[in-house]
Amino acid sequence: MLEKNKCYEIEIIDLGDNGEGIGKVDDFTVFVHGGIPGDKVTAKIIKVKKQYAIGIVDSIVEGSNMRQVPTCPYTKCGGCQTQMIDYNSQLELKKKQVEDAMKRIGGLDVEVEDVLGMEEPICYRNKSQYPVRMVDGRIQVGFYKQRTHDVVDIDQCMVQHPLVNKVMKSLKNHLKNLDIKIYNEEKHRGILRHIVTRISFKTKDMMLIFVTNSKEEQVVLKDLSIELSKEFPEIKSFIQNINTSKGNRVMGYDNITLLGDDKITDYIEDLSFEISPLSFLQVNPSQTEVLYNKALEYAEISKDDEVFDIYCGIGTISLFLAKAAKRVTGVELIDVAIKDAKENAVNNQIDNTEFHADKAEVIIPDLYKKGYQADVIVVDPPRKGCEKEVLDTILKMAPKKVVYVSCKPSTLARDLKILSEKYSVEKVQPVDLFPFTTHVETIVALQRN
Repeated sequence: MLEKNKCYEIEIIDLGDNGEGIGKVDDFTVFVHGGIPGDKVTAKIIKVKKQYAIGIVDSIVEGSNMRQVPTCPYTKCGGCQTQMIDYNSQLELKKKQVEDAMKRIGGLDVEVEDVLGMEEPICYRNKSQYPVRMVDGRIQVGFYKQRTHDVVDIDQCMVQHPLVNKVMKSLKNHLKNLDIKIYNEEKHRGILRHIVTRISFKTKDMMLIFVTNSKEEQVVLKDLSIELSKEFPEIKSFIQNINTSKGNRVMGYDNITLLGDDKITDYIEDLSFEISPLSFLQVNPSQTEVLYNKALEYAEISKDDEVFDIYCGIGTISLFLAKAAKRVTGVELIDVAIKDAKENAVNNQIDNTEFHADKAEVIIPDLYKKGYQADVIVVDPPRKGCEKEVLDTILKMAPKKVVYVSCKPSTLARDLKILSEKYSVEKVQPVDLFPFTTHVETIVALQRN
């Protein structure tokens, strides 16, 4: 058994889900923060469990050929876990992550395509969430430190849009001069919790959201909004979002428009989408177009096809599919998202869609019982994957094609194993929507046997 606070020499052979290196000491697994595959390091053990230990790099004995000097100075920030790995190697590791999940969890012997990456993997995010804290009398705005809720104070982030960096720098200076109570997470006191930014890369229109613990400080925040609007006319929408929960959820469900519009408009190719504070939209605009076009390619839709889009959000994939299909039926839990989806269909002059707001595991079996049939089904579930009731109904409905868009390889592989009862996996295509992180989006084409 390994000893806590003792250093061991470890060869890093793999990468964990959170960017930690994985190695072994006498066949005992150690997760090493700061290590990457190919490294030989001495690691100090900080925690020992029955089946594994956790360590941190004390020194690098021999550096991996994947290793690079991080271009970002905020190495303690938990946002970009793999910035010490060169980009081509990041893509190779993500491909391996998908391959391992297919074999180990799905029991599937399938070919995984090379990851579709970015030419310039920087400044790619259209949405960000900045926690706000008061530390030793100083306001800190940035991102969480790795494995903690301590805030790393950040002046500029390499994956944000340049305008967002300028706005956040100015906003921090304004906050220093305001008499506003900063939220204390441990005591659940104070007002200002998070700053959330949303921006359209095509129009440069921006939404700024102040997440607060109550409806207080509206006058202060409105005055701040007026000042920022003079400095940055690109900010079209200033919102106060109320989140009174004690948990880790960033935003609540109650929004107050302080200044400007309730929404901003964003675009995916020639389609426009109304974005409200709670709307889900992929955070990487250019790679989203790559992903959605691949979904359309894999679906092989004809003009007579009935299509289901399960977990449709604000209708982004639905409207892409509707251009080729007879009809698209979208399903999403969040009422506001379905309202936006219907408005987006009208705004884009698309009249062959219908949308239903309910839990997918409730509405999909219900629609099937009512006689709904699909020739093609597209699913884009959250990280937990599809509910059993959804998968069971897909197998009963037996469409000719299923296209699965996933943000987590392990749950993707689990669900594919179930669907393999009636379907063959034709193509597995990872797409890199999140450079410098361990996250990978994967799109899979399934054909009915």
